[in-house]
Amino acid sequence: MNVRVRFAPSPTGLLHIGGARTALFNWLFARHHGGAFLLRIEDTDRARSTPEATAAILDGLRWLGLDWDEPEVYQSANLERHRAVALGLVEAGKAYRCYATPEELEVMRNEAMAAGRPVAYDRRWRDKTPADWPSGKPYTIRLRTPLEGEVSIDDAVQGNVNVSNSQIDDFVLLRSDGTPTYMLSVVVDDHDMGITHIIRGDDHLNNAFRQYHLFIACGFDVPIFAHIPLIHGSDGAKLSKRHGAVGVSSYRDEGFLPEALCNYLLRLGWGHGDDEIISLEQAISWFDSLSHISKSASRFDRDKLLFLNQHYLRQIDSERILSLIGQHIKDFKMNEYSLYSFRDLAAAFTERAHTLNEVAAAAQFLFTPLPLPIAADAAQHFDAAAQRRTAALLDTLDAAVSDENWNAAHLESTLKEAAKAQGVKLGALLMPLRVALTGQAHSPSVFAILAALGKKHSLVVARSTLNAALQKDSA
Repeated sequence: MNVRVRFAPSPTGLLHIGGARTALFNWLFARHHGGAFLLRIEDTDRARSTPEATAAILDGLRWLGLDWDEPEVYQSANLERHRAVALGLVEAGKAYRCYATPEELEVMRNEAMAAGRPVAYDRRWRDKTPADWPSGKPYTIRLRTPLEGEVSIDDAVQGNVNVSNSQIDDFVLLRSDGTPTYMLSVVVDDHDMGITHIIRGDDHLNNAFRQYHLFIACGFDVPIFAHIPLIHGSDGAKLSKRHGAVGVSSYRDEGFLPEALCNYLLRLGWGHGDDEIISLEQAISWFDSLSHISKSASRFDRDKLLFLNQHYLRQIDSERILSLIGQHIKDFKMNEYSLYSFRDLAAAFTERAHTLNEVAAAAQFLFTPLPLPIAADAAQHFDAAAQRRTAALLDTLDAAVSDENWNAAHLESTLKEAAKAQGVKLGALLMPLRVALTGQAHSPSVFAILAALGKKHSLVVARSTLNAALQKDSA
């Protein structure tokens, strides 16, 4: 079988975690089998669909690396095709006109609820002939579903699931204004796109039984269904914004890497032994069967996502990190020493960081115009006494350490001797020196920073910060 799958989001909002995972599973299945991954934008809800939401979905998929193999399909462009199928079903006797008014439907609803019966259309127009059709009155088109027997679907994830046909009403295909319903549009588009496997959230499982009847009525091949359990929050409740159910773009803005997010989403409901770190290449190789997807709901765990992101941060080279962090740094400005210094300090920055934002915050001093602003939590370490010690220390370093000896080991030795000579602990020199070099109270090793900046730039940066502080205090 030539596998053809689709991801079919509605452009009424952002691409969320659940949708991203569904897209990923479809993409991996297609890639493993050498098939096609298609994208369909289900934009028939014109009131709620927006170009901005469509753009956000496309952007999110591209950021995750989930490329599609054919031009995206916009469902709104196929409305005439959907209508034609519905009218053809009427001509074939597999669907019928229903002239029940909204008021009549409301009465049916109220009577069913009062009697404790399921709310359903009573099929009053099912057996009417064209001779019974009132002239000029609005009508819907309903599918003539079987009254007896049951629908049996061999779901690739859920297993065999059955529903009695008595529980399926004659659902609407075409509204009274001539617009197709979701059920009709989805089935027609899946057929026309040649979809072989429908991989989607299990909140669509009830739809599958109705769609099965519509596929059969239209004479279409029924695709293989695979309904994925939903993602829950860490507390087992339905995933919401407080759990992390935000758009994929928010994770990018927070400084997550796409490979880390894909790895995490993959492990939400799918596994390969005890493997936790799984590259996309490995995932494609291993994603051979939909039966490996869990039947149970997954729980979103932000700590695990942070762990994976930290792992991938440590794997990528400094050039890529540098290309990514610019958007996370205020007043980002490259200068003659920042690029080379960042390369030398990249490992130190990523050692403690979980996100690109944290890397950016730690590295901001390398890309900020001088004099460096001093963070609020660092100012307490840069009082008048600390400033005097720092001024003397910079003069000592300038005189005692040559360009050739300006390395972490020699600088550490020199600073220890300076602390001993001044009769203070080493930390009393290092903390204000750190503030002078970075404007921050926390940073990689001061010795590593001095070595990375080099003698000339270390002294320029530190003296610039120091002079600005002195001028501020004297003002």
